Amino acid sequence: MDSKKTVVITGASKGIGAHMAIYFAEKGYNVVINYNMSAESALLLRNSLAQNGCSVMAQKANVANKLEADLLIKEALYKFGSVDILINNAGISSQNLFTDISENEWNNMINVNLTGVFNCTQAVLPTMINNKFGRIINISSAWGVTGASCEVHYSAAKAGVIGLTKALAKEVGPSGITVNCIAPGIIDTQMNSHLTTDELKEFTDSLPIQRIGNTIEIVKTAEFLASDFAGYITGQTICVDGGLTI
Repeated sequence: MDSKKTVVITGASKGIGAHMAIYFAEKGYNVVINYNMSAESALLLRNSLAQNGCSVMAQKANVANKLEADLLIKEALYKFGSVDILINNAGISSQNLFTDISENEWNNMINVNLTGVFNCTQAVLPTMINNKFGRIINISSAWGVTGASCEVHYSAAKAGVIGLTKALAKEVGPSGITVNCIAPGIIDTQMNSHLTTDELKEFTDSLPIQRIGNTIEIVKTAEFLASDFAGYITGQTICVDGGLTI
């Protein structure tokens, strides 16, 4: 078994997930880059990190599909011998009036953003319980705390992630496993590239810290929660949002 800690990051082909993969790989972790649709981005990232001497693998899986989520963890275990940290980052977002949300749109949002967390976490728990150690870090959203107009389906799914985090933390704490949540606000990623300059200014002007967030601020929060220093923190939702939720 590899002596280094292994982290599985879902939705790691781009955005916050890709930045996490780079950071953890360069810090010496074994990193599993999960992707679904963005194979080219994921493989380029894997190859770039491997060429720099990092210990990485890329694994395709639609985390909303239980069999594929199971295979993701199985392949990680086969490659690295253990999974110590799971970062449930994969997610989608969309905006729509509540009355216009279709059944398929609702189901897809819940399946990727919430059921995906369930699937990957359930797949990884047996090895973590056996090892009496684990760090599960779920990426929710500030909208899961406050709710967002025209994003009811997204807000509901992300609120569900927070509820799952709290409940599971109570259940697996005796096994040496912590479960925590990061709730980002508006972060400078492709997911928010649709916002106009005026929309961003209006939003940031309303924040105590009057700017949007950077991916490194999410990555460093995840690094802390994955570390031994966070062993007494569980069931928490850390809002990295510039003061949006206060």
